[in-house]
Amino acid sequence: MKVITYGTFDLFHEGHRRLLERAKALGDYLIVGVTTENYDDSRGKLNVAQSLMERIRNVESSGLADEVIVEEYEGQKVNDIQKYGVDIFAIGSDWLGKFDYLNDYCQVVYLERTKGVSSTQLRNEAGVIKLGVVGTGRIAARFVAEARFVSGVSVEAVCSRRFASAQAFAEQLELAAAVESFDELLGQVEAVYIASPHGTHYEYAKRAIAAGVHVLCEKPITLAYAQTVELYELARERQVVLLEAIKTAFSPGFQRMVAIARMGLIGKIRSIDATFTKLVDAGRELEGPDGGSISEMATYPLLAAVKLIGTDYREVSTISLQPEGAEVEVFSRIDLRYDHAIASARSGIGVKAEGELIVAGEKGYVYVPAPWWKTEYFETRFENPADNKRYYYKFDGDGLRYELAEFAYMIRTGSLESFKLRPEESAAITRIIETARTQATYFA
Repeated sequence: MKVITYGTFDLFHEGHRRLLERAKALGDYLIVGVTTENYDDSRGKLNVAQSLMERIRNVESSGLADEVIVEEYEGQKVNDIQKYGVDIFAIGSDWLGKFDYLNDYCQVVYLERTKGVSSTQLRNEAGVIKLGVVGTGRIAARFVAEARFVSGVSVEAVCSRRFASAQAFAEQLELAAAVESFDELLGQVEAVYIASPHGTHYEYAKRAIAAGVHVLCEKPITLAYAQTVELYELARERQVVLLEAIKTAFSPGFQRMVAIARMGLIGKIRSIDATFTKLVDAGRELEGPDGGSISEMATYPLLAAVKLIGTDYREVSTISLQPEGAEVEVFSRIDLRYDHAIASARSGIGVKAEGELIVAGEKGYVYVPAPWWKTEYFETRFENPADNKRYYYKFDGDGLRYELAEFAYMIRTGSLESFKLRPEESAAITRIIETARTQATYFA
């Protein structure tokens, strides 16, 4: 009976070996498909460290594959199954349901993800970063799902204020462990992703950095400028990576848009208008003291301001809508005045507006349609429409893979700063958010 499975098999580790062992046990002949660099790129797989030939050798050296083939394009699985007379298609259970369509050609088996691989095993395997998650909300679940697209990262454990929630999260997402305390988590991992409520970020990040654990922290990194500065200083002292998880900053389309806008093509930038809103009916976003449109959503439009104009603003003024009886503001406009430019950042959780970004210059402007924070397409527009140009870029999945890929790259290379989001830019965003929340003019 022939079995086939596929994968990148980058930085071959114990989890890969165990998956191949389970696949081989299903039959008497195992075919392993190894993805090419181009195919990995097309399906959004990031940070692949080894060449195709190195990864093929990884599989061959395991002694588990009877035959190794190369996967080059989407849809190849259907052809391979028929070409090689395959009886069983096997794949990890983190792809559950994704390949059900192959049941028309053979039996599809989803193999349980390898749990319980020891931290020593993973640490000893070059390049594999063992990561823990703090928090069990929607964003944490999306992060774990996106992590499978980043090579050399293993999300292994989770902790939460409620252990029962951590247990359910670990079971649902097939993590190796749910732990009862943050200190226990820090003892098991090299890096943490903090996705807990905003007001808890500072303490969690500080404790992790002090323990020598790298930190990827959801936005806003803190709600106080002094705390953000302190964390980055501590990270430098401890020589660990600290990165704010603003996914837009690391996406290819946004980076390219910033480069084009700042290269002078549209002339000197004079104005930015950025909007990000969503409608929220219930949840911590609507609860004080840390909820509200500014803490929840303003990071994104402020990112556009600091990346396109800079951190040296002169004045912040804010007006916010807080309906009678509401604990927090549900819509805000933050205006920044620079010496030679202005920026307007609108955020909302109770008001819906067009989520576009417009960067106005002296020669033309950049238009990024909604949702601009998932930049896939933008235009440069000029007085003469014949000079207009359109740009298209990939934005895979939910985008969280981009921040994780940058985080992993920084850890591997020993870099403490990323040009895609510098510490002073994170700190400036925090400072604006703190000022906006404390000095806003409110209306009902």
